[in-house]
Amino acid sequence: MIRILSGGESHGLGLTVIIDGIPAGLKIKPDFIDEELKRRRSGKGRSERMKMEEEKIEITSGVKNGMTIGSPITLFIRNTDYRKNEFLSAQQNRKITIPRPGHADLAGLLKFGFEDIQDVLERASARETVSRVAAGGIFKIFLNEFGIHIGSRVISTGPAKEKKRMLSVVEKARKTGDTLGGIVEIYADNVCPGLGSYTQFDKRLDALIGMVMLSIPSVKGIEIGEAIKNSIMFGSRVHDEIFFNKIRGFYRKTNNAGGIEGGISNGERILIRLYAKPIPTLKNPLYSIDIKTKKRSPAPRPRADVCVIESVGVIGEAMLAYALTSAFCEKFGSDSLADIKRNYRSYLKRIKNV
Repeated sequence: MIRILSGGESHGLGLTVIIDGIPAGLKIKPDFIDEELKRRRSGKGRSERMKMEEEKIEITSGVKNGMTIGSPITLFIRNTDYRKNEFLSAQQNRKITIPRPGHADLAGLLKFGFEDIQDVLERASARETVSRVAAGGIFKIFLNEFGIHIGSRVISTGPAKEKKRMLSVVEKARKTGDTLGGIVEIYADNVCPGLGSYTQFDKRLDALIGMVMLSIPSVKGIEIGEAIKNSIMFGSRVHDEIFFNKIRGFYRKTNNAGGIEGGISNGERILIRLYAKPIPTLKNPLYSIDIKTKKRSPAPRPRADVCVIESVGVIGEAMLAYALTSAFCEKFGSDSLADIKRNYRSYLKRIKNV
């Protein structure tokens, strides 16, 4: 079982992530992970902070001489924007008492009994996803050992689907103090059939993918394959017919199922679309209520992004890599990379002879 635990605040010293369950014998490439972090902070519509952050990982456990040793891997990513005295002063002297509509501010404050929304937003911030993208870099390195490739592409930014139009609507939102959501597609190629299981609800691969994808800030909907279009069609036009030849084995000519049937990967491309809402922090803010005075007030306007749909794609890649690595190790083992490769080769040989 692969587990991730992260810690750290948006404007604190840095972010820590612990990855438990990665097998021994995997060569870690820090430069690749750093490049994944760079991809996360890139894209049209990001805030000025993204130009300041460098985000280089520091490996503090679980790796020796560049190789995993089977124990928990700990990564630390420093916040370049951290200014200790200013951060501590803000924490102690300036309370935030106006919650932003659409953010965790009010619900978090009520849940934990805080008087200062800062205690919510520092952890609820999407800055936490730095930890997950760093972990995702390790999962991608693992999956690469088995020829599995994960990628993403933006389908739409707000109402725009063409690249030039996407850029123009982001600029329009920036100038008017507004924000945009969008749709992004995540995919995985060369995934073998047999990951996940129908035997229990929580072992279904699509259930695991759904859970991790919906944990991404701003993501409010997920589609696997052509789920939305399929919902209004006859079954005879939806389900992917099965073909066979000696070279390819069993295969499909269509992929409406998105590579998963009955909670199990079927050997086709795994295809997911994520639907992200607009960022809730607006330069031209909506109105809210000051929890201290109970007066109607404009929401705060901290430095924030205009649109993060490209970054959602990168985070989605990391989350899909986590789900597939977890399912892969569940099926083929998780102690030693050499053992996993041996088990994997044996499995492929068996299903080829069906």
